[in-house]
Amino acid sequence: MSLDAAPQSSLVETLKARFGPAILAEQATGEAFPVVWIAPEASPAIHRFLKEEVPQPFTLLADLWAVDETRRSHRPAPARGVTLQSHLISLDRNADIRLKVACDETMPRAPSIAPVYLAADWYEREAFDMFGVQFDGRASHRRILMPQDWPGHPLRKDHYARATEQPPFRMTEQSFSAAEEANRIDPEALGLPLLKDGEELMVLNFGPHHPSTHGVFRIVLGLYGEEVIWAIPDIGYHHRGAEKMAERQTWHGFIPYCDRIDYLGGVTHELPYLMAVERLCGIAVPPRAQVIRVMLCEFYRIMNHLLFYGTMAQDVGQMSPVFYMFTDRERGHRVLEAITGARMHPAFFRIGGVAMDLPQGWDALVRDFLDWMPPRLDDYRRMVLNSDLFRIRTVGIGAYDTATALNWGTTGPGLRATGCGWDWRKARPYSGYDGFDFDVPTGTRGDIYDRTVVREQEIRQSLRIIRQCLDHMPGGPVKADHPLTTPPDRNAMLHDIDTLIPHFLATSFGTVVPAGEATGQVETHRGLAQYSLISDCGTSSYRTRIRTPSFAHLQMLPHILPGMTVADVVAHIASIDFVMSDVDR
Repeated sequence: MSLDAAPQSSLVETLKARFGPAILAEQATGEAFPVVWIAPEASPAIHRFLKEEVPQPFTLLADLWAVDETRRSHRPAPARGVTLQSHLISLDRNADIRLKVACDETMPRAPSIAPVYLAADWYEREAFDMFGVQFDGRASHRRILMPQDWPGHPLRKDHYARATEQPPFRMTEQSFSAAEEANRIDPEALGLPLLKDGEELMVLNFGPHHPSTHGVFRIVLGLYGEEVIWAIPDIGYHHRGAEKMAERQTWHGFIPYCDRIDYLGGVTHELPYLMAVERLCGIAVPPRAQVIRVMLCEFYRIMNHLLFYGTMAQDVGQMSPVFYMFTDRERGHRVLEAITGARMHPAFFRIGGVAMDLPQGWDALVRDFLDWMPPRLDDYRRMVLNSDLFRIRTVGIGAYDTATALNWGTTGPGLRATGCGWDWRKARPYSGYDGFDFDVPTGTRGDIYDRTVVREQEIRQSLRIIRQCLDHMPGGPVKADHPLTTPPDRNAMLHDIDTLIPHFLATSFGTVVPAGEATGQVETHRGLAQYSLISDCGTSSYRTRIRTPSFAHLQMLPHILPGMTVADVVAHIASIDFVMSDVDR
């Protein structure tokens, strides 16, 4: 997030001069970017102005989501029932802006901005699904995460959070048939052709239980022989209501849930969540804790990319690489297990730092891994990237340019493969990344091959970063000495009622985070992960919005897949490197 306030203030003044009374108010927040309330009817024009007309435009719609304001005590004006928020990013400015639209409580409505930002399509469907927001100008409001026959909108405050709050579920033959019919996808009803050149298309259900979809993900394909004519992605099979869970967990208690957002990312999703909480609390993380955080995030980047690398090769016909790379992952997970006590879900970060200091002998384990990996990567380059088979199957396949990537909300390796070197670790260094020497790999064609090369090079850069962590690990505490991170001293608590009471309250009910709004952004191994939190001065979040890269990446499929063969579809899906828990949350 840009720290240059002058251009941001100038941007708001430009909006006021251009749209006058449609710019309702600028909300004062602790964010490093402007938050502006706008009139609903002017929303498409304002978004188009920011995307197409201002110098250094805001080409990336990072996120769009809703907030139920009805039970919020510290409600900012002019919020009413449901607030619709869009988060825009200008890569040229290295700046953000957030626009808010106030909607009614009972019948929330707003104009669609999908004609302006293509990436808004799925986000608007999600806002309807979860909050009931109707978007004027949309042809369809088909649910995206919940079943089509689901009653109500789960993220509204009046919707139950636990199944035990409802009568026991009973499935009958009639209810099963009704649910099956309600959730059937009808291509003709969606305006898709069923014929080509007078011949009937084959309608193929690819997934949700298929190894090449890399999770419980379904794509309905319209095929003319082996050629894809149209594609309908169908998600939500892995939806667990993570954002709803955040409303009933304490601020500390939600940390383990972050590991499940991307179950291959380990601690990666803990970081943006905690960055937002720490911003709300005004907590400065000690240098040693920051470096430990960086080291572990880079370890998990390597673990993920090794899994991608091996399965990518496997999906185009090479069997050996994935077995070698799982050996490397096992070696890396032993290091992570020694440091955090876990492999996939460590829940190791804490508000203000990390759970504990590095164990004795950690440096030898890390050094051994750093010495082990480079020769292995050289072997894999010869085995995979230099293979004629791999090149034939990937070069020029699934290609798109930078403008297309940004229009669909693509970030991470998928964006950098197009030649755009945007990386949050470099552009907006967090957790001390500005103190590390590393490069940002990019491609040129934006195809499957370049996406693979970029990730292979990122493994090497992560090894560089980890070695710098090893060689320059600072001393000092691993957690901030702050009343919202650490209980009062136990000896003082046993003798002082003024210390006993805060200790009891924090331990029994959880940390009370000051009211406000804050955002955490990090460059995960898949792209931008953004956590936008609202605290209502309680022991749990009022609203936790989780923006994941995989969700945005999948909605480009209907644009990219037509014209490919089915075999190319398998390769392209693998090259996206998504995880369905990261999509569905």
